[in-house]
Amino acid sequence: MPFVLPEIPELRPSRLAMPLVNQLIVNQKRLNLEVSEKNGVHIIDCGVNALGGWEAGVLFAEICMGGLGRVDVRWANFKGFQWPSVQVVTDHPLRACMLSQFAGWSVHARNFSALGSGPGRAVANREKLFAEFGCADPSDNAIICLESEKLPSDEAIQDMLRKCQCKPANLFILVAPTSSLVGSIQIAARTLETGLYKLKTLTYDITAVRTGWGICPLPPVTPDAMQALGRTNDAIRYGASVYFNVNDEDGYLQSIIKQVPTSSSPEYGHLFATVIDQYNDFYDIDPLFFSPAEIWLTNLKSGRCFHAGAVRPELLQVSFGMEV
Repeated sequence: MPFVLPEIPELRPSRLAMPLVNQLIVNQKRLNLEVSEKNGVHIIDCGVNALGGWEAGVLFAEICMGGLGRVDVRWANFKGFQWPSVQVVTDHPLRACMLSQFAGWSVHARNFSALGSGPGRAVANREKLFAEFGCADPSDNAIICLESEKLPSDEAIQDMLRKCQCKPANLFILVAPTSSLVGSIQIAARTLETGLYKLKTLTYDITAVRTGWGICPLPPVTPDAMQALGRTNDAIRYGASVYFNVNDEDGYLQSIIKQVPTSSSPEYGHLFATVIDQYNDFYDIDPLFFSPAEIWLTNLKSGRCFHAGAVRPELLQVSFGMEV
C-alpha cells in the first residue's frame, strides 16, 4: 500500500516560501535583482539580465525547498582543499527535497525550455511523485523556480498559469541560469535532493528518511553554460557529503549504502564534460549517474552509523579550472 503524507497546512511549501519571495521583491535593489510583471505575472530575474548574488542565491535555494530547509554559505575544508561551500539542513526531507526542490517540471514552449522546481510543482500536481505520496498543495499562490538562460516567453507563462490554475497576480516565477551567482548556489544546495533521488532510484523507501544535512563546494561561476553545467554536476558528484537520519533495519542499510555514492558509477573518476560527450542529450544520462560524493546514514532504530564514498578534491580542482 503506498505511503500517503498527511495534509498539514503549516507545512505547505507555498505558504512557507511566500515570505521568502517577498524578501526578494522588497529588497530587489540590494540583492541585485530585477522584478517585473508580464501579463500580470510576477517575474523575478535572479541572473538572466540581473547580476544576483550570494544572498539572493540562499533565498532562491530556500524557496526551492518550499521554506522547509535552511541554507547557508560558509568556508569548508574538503580533504585539504579549502573552498566556499553551501550547507543545507531540513527536518522534512521528503517534502522539502522531493516534493518541492526536485526539478521535476520540464517547462516547454516555442523557443523556450527550462527545468522547473519549487512549491508550484505541488500546486500544479501533475507529476507521478504527487500521486505516489498523495501530497498536493491547494494554495492559491504558485511559486515556480526556473533554471534557464532566458526569461519565460508569453506562451510558457500561459502554460504555467493553466497548469497551476491560479490568477496571474498569484503566480511568481523566479529565473536563474546555471551560469550565474544564484544558479551556482541553488544547485549546490541540492545535495540532499540528489541523495534522496539516488536512494529512490535504488527503490529505497525514502519515507524512512527523517532528517537531512548536506554540504557541497560552491562551483565557481563561468559565463560558459556548458562549463557551468559541468562544474555544478562535478561539485555534487565529487564534493557533496550528505547525512541522513533514517528509521530502518541495519542489514538493509548495509546492503544498499555502497550503491549510493558516485564511486558506484561506471563513470567514476571522469568529469561531467567527458561523460556528456558520450550521450546525445543530457536527459539520456543514466539516472544512477547523479549521486553525492559520500553518504552517512544513522539508524535511529539501532544508533549505528554507516558510511560510503569519499570527496575527490583533486578532481574538483580540475573541474573548477584552478591554477595550482
